[in-house]
Amino acid sequence: MDRGEQLRARLLGFRPTDALWGWAGPLLFAAIGGILRFWTLGRPHQLVFDETYYVKQGVSMLEYGVEMRWKGEGEKVDPLFTTGNLDVFKSTEGDMVVHPPVGKWIIAGGEWLFGPTSSFGWRFAVALLGTLSILMVGRIARRMFGSSWLGAIAAFLMAFEGHHFVHSRTGLLDIIVMFFALAAFGALLIDRDWSRERLAARAAARGVRGAGAMLWWRPWRLVAALSLGLACGTKWSGLYFFAAFGLMTVFWDLGARRAAGTRHWALTGLFKDGVWAFVTMTAVVLGTYLASWTGWFATKTGYNRTWAVEHPGEGVQWLPPALRSLWQYHVQAYEFHDGLTSPHTYQSNPWSWMIQSRPTSFFYENKAMGVDGCEVDKCSKAITSLGSVSIWWLATAALFFLVWHWAMRRDWRAGAILAGFVGGWLPWFFLQHRTIFTFYTISFEPWVILAVVFMLGLALGPPGADARRRRLGHLVIGAYLLLVLANFAFYWPVWTAQVIPYDHWRWRMWFPSWV
Repeated sequence: MDRGEQLRARLLGFRPTDALWGWAGPLLFAAIGGILRFWTLGRPHQLVFDETYYVKQGVSMLEYGVEMRWKGEGEKVDPLFTTGNLDVFKSTEGDMVVHPPVGKWIIAGGEWLFGPTSSFGWRFAVALLGTLSILMVGRIARRMFGSSWLGAIAAFLMAFEGHHFVHSRTGLLDIIVMFFALAAFGALLIDRDWSRERLAARAAARGVRGAGAMLWWRPWRLVAALSLGLACGTKWSGLYFFAAFGLMTVFWDLGARRAAGTRHWALTGLFKDGVWAFVTMTAVVLGTYLASWTGWFATKTGYNRTWAVEHPGEGVQWLPPALRSLWQYHVQAYEFHDGLTSPHTYQSNPWSWMIQSRPTSFFYENKAMGVDGCEVDKCSKAITSLGSVSIWWLATAALFFLVWHWAMRRDWRAGAILAGFVGGWLPWFFLQHRTIFTFYTISFEPWVILAVVFMLGLALGPPGADARRRRLGHLVIGAYLLLVLANFAFYWPVWTAQVIPYDHWRWRMWFPSWV
């Protein structure tokens, strides 16, 4: 093995070559997951939970380019809207909304394709992104763990995970944040391999000098920044993923410089790679975020659009009027977020999110005998955003193993999975004064799946393990996957608004806090 091959092996490790099987498993489970997500997607033909905001705002974006105020409160407007009356917006008064436009434009895409009165159209875009994310997490797991088998398992788990399933069938923004954060993570994984390939080649050809050379062109890092800009343009919480993944990619560069034998590898990694990563990624994220407001810039009816003209001596004076108005809009939105402390029946504390102690009820109706197919005295029709406990509870235990393997065994994969938790979960511990909900966990769902796959990989044993250990590992994994499938089948009725006897609904509410 020559020096170039040695460096490549040190920097990249094992890479699977079974391209067909590497695609077959994730594609198969993405197809199955997609069928499940699109099946009767338009049911119920009612605005579910916060669809009351985002579905109607999507229609407003198509008609006006911005979110317009409604002609009354949701209790009055929603029944009109769901029966096909779209005359529910004030045509000259923009609405003060607290989330950026990207997610609503994406929801609007389904409404444009299938019509604004189609409940299938309301949810089409999120179902599509949910299905694609099954494929993505499978391919990402294969790249991380060097195993097509573990990649297929990751896709299986995502396809049959209840929290992801419910969000894929509901027109909310959080799964859109998840999709773009996952896309950014995948792009950075490709960038990691792409840049290390080139660093190995340069170090082999030019020695220490090549190992310290600057890698200016990092296209996949720019793709990641574009995705993170779209995540931020959906919800501001995307900014936390930007911070976590930005640090992650710099840590990867530091490790690459060290492994390649770069002289002063820490300084090179920080002041060459780190500074350049910060500059390029920040520019792309900011540019993408501002571009997402194009509809608002192009109108005069958007909320606060003419604020700078109407308040000439206020705000950030060095900004152009349009940006000064947008900045003031953001100040007001931040004040709303920070002051959102009204008690809610389904609010929860982030300490309890991983064990699903207080799932969010998206929809619930009581049904009497003879109504909607109810054949007993009392029935329930519910959509509860409850994660599959067979997955989430194992992922909770996996967190301790991830920390151990990252800190003590220097396993970069454990650190990468933890970065997803840092971006999606950790920030909420500093916002506990706010009214927050368990359903926010969908944003870091992929890293929950990867944490479980990490554990299953440990159960399977290393590639060099003896045949008996591997057989036992496969049996354990097979039994676990059957448990996940049974978990999915059992909770299907309360994830899809099936009319079931009230007692059957209660059987599925294992703890008082789930009701």
